[in-house]
Amino acid sequence: VNPIIPQNPSKSEKISNISLVEEMKKSYLDYAMSVIVSRALPDIRDGLKPVHRRILYAMNESGYNYNKAYKKSARIVGDVMGKYHPHGDAAIYDSMVRMAQDFSMRLELIDGQGNFGSLDGDPPAAMRYTEARLAKISEKIITDLDKETIIFQPNYDDSIFEPTVLPAQFPNLLVNGSSGIAVGMATNIAPHNL
Repeated sequence: VNPIIPQNPSKSEKISNISLVEEMKKSYLDYAMSVIVSRALPDIRDGLKPVHRRILYAMNESGYNYNKAYKKSARIVGDVMGKYHPHGDAAIYDSMVRMAQDFSMRLELIDGQGNFGSLDGDPPAAMRYTEARLAKISEKIITDLDKETIIFQPNYDDSIFEPTVLPAQFPNLLVNGSSGIAVGMATNIAPHNL
């Protein structure tokens, strides 16, 4: 007796014979495309991937603007992870660090204070030692959020809303470029001068 297949399936049960190889191909491709589209490729409208958009939005919502005091990076990472991006603090902090590095971005979107790494490959200090706030240029990405110019969607637990895209007033993707790795695909867009 095979314990997996019922001996007398009812009329409501349907058992399909499928090829394991074909199902694995289809499932892997569906998963890969989901990751590529939702996490690895920047949106051309604001030039941001979801994690970057969530960091900037959370910092704006918390009032960490360029003309205010610096805030601990750990606090910013906690806000982002708790409200919008439940994928681990390391991924959020690494993305935040990149947006504060003058050697990674043509125009830094985050004004970092402390050790944010070096061009030689030195790692940044732990998030408890660094501080950050939005850079002045970030105002051109997050301005007019209250003007109903973009669509908001529920966050991961449907408790609050987050923007699907930010109302960028400058071509961030062209200016800052983008890089990243997804399932079977890499993104590498060079930054440009305006």
